[in-house]
Amino acid sequence: MTLTQLRYLIAIADSGLNITTAAEHVHATQPGVSKQLKQLEDELGFQLFSRKGKSLHAITPAGQQVLQRARVITTEAGNIRAIAADLRGEETGELAIATTHTQARFVLPHAIAALKQRYPGVSVHLKAQGDAQVLGVVERGQADLAIVSTSEAPPDGGLAVPLFRWRRAVIVPRTHALASVKRELTLRDLARHPLVSYESSLRPESSLRRAFAAAGESPQFAMTSRDADLIKTYVREGLGVGILAEMALLPEDARDLLVLDVPEEFLPTCTTWLVLRHDGVPRSYAFALIELIAPQLDRRDLQRALNGEAPAQWPAAPLWSKVARFRNASTAPAGLPARTAQLA
Repeated sequence: MTLTQLRYLIAIADSGLNITTAAEHVHATQPGVSKQLKQLEDELGFQLFSRKGKSLHAITPAGQQVLQRARVITTEAGNIRAIAADLRGEETGELAIATTHTQARFVLPHAIAALKQRYPGVSVHLKAQGDAQVLGVVERGQADLAIVSTSEAPPDGGLAVPLFRWRRAVIVPRTHALASVKRELTLRDLARHPLVSYESSLRPESSLRRAFAAAGESPQFAMTSRDADLIKTYVREGLGVGILAEMALLPEDARDLLVLDVPEEFLPTCTTWLVLRHDGVPRSYAFALIELIAPQLDRRDLQRALNGEAPAQWPAAPLWSKVARFRNASTAPAGLPARTAQLA
């Protein structure tokens, strides 16, 4: 039994039992992966997968047990390599980040660019997913860390650390009927118009849906998407009122889009979290990226927390508007004014 065989086993399981896809993920050939799987099954004396013809059909109960331990073994092997590389002072490697499209598009570029200046030998791999899929990528060992948002409790599945808080922005074309309303808008006002928002808004547990329900209203979603740029595009095309994360608005959006004045209490504030595996050993450049995103965090506290010594309370997560102004006051995409002024 070898680490390579265990890596191939995990890749097959995570690729929907498609050996060709698994081979692509581990940068091997399909015959090579099949050969290693057969050798592993021969050594163990039982099948890890049931077959239908020449195709893998399902993971056997015995295979599930082996797969579970294989994940632990390969994780620990990776941890040993990470410790050794940092002790040798190596500044090369790979950093895989599971996150949403909004975080990847509007939050991470500045931090990753700064990281690459400090660690030019590090390859960064963004795995943009829907909200519901982000944590699973980290749990399966396919990413080193996750960056994901919630409106209430911290996410499960690892060490969750608050990075910053953000508000939703409500936008319309400047020619929209709501653009001429001279008062604060209510959720009843918004419920009378089709909405364009994130696909997570369709889930029953969505904080946006619950906010409307608490006001006795039922939102009408004309369109949803994972991508904030697409939300803005379809708002411009007149499909409805846009509701999206404030960091997704750029200065140039002010040319044709208006931010509506909706009281904060109507739309819950969300928190963006860092999630690390409890059994992982992040490289020094992973901690550097975290500090670039959230300067209030100290890598020593993060390391102690991974060792089971989490602080009683993490530093307060600042509002995104303050983070953005601190980072680049001239182009901050947040701290957006009311509907009567420009977006930036």
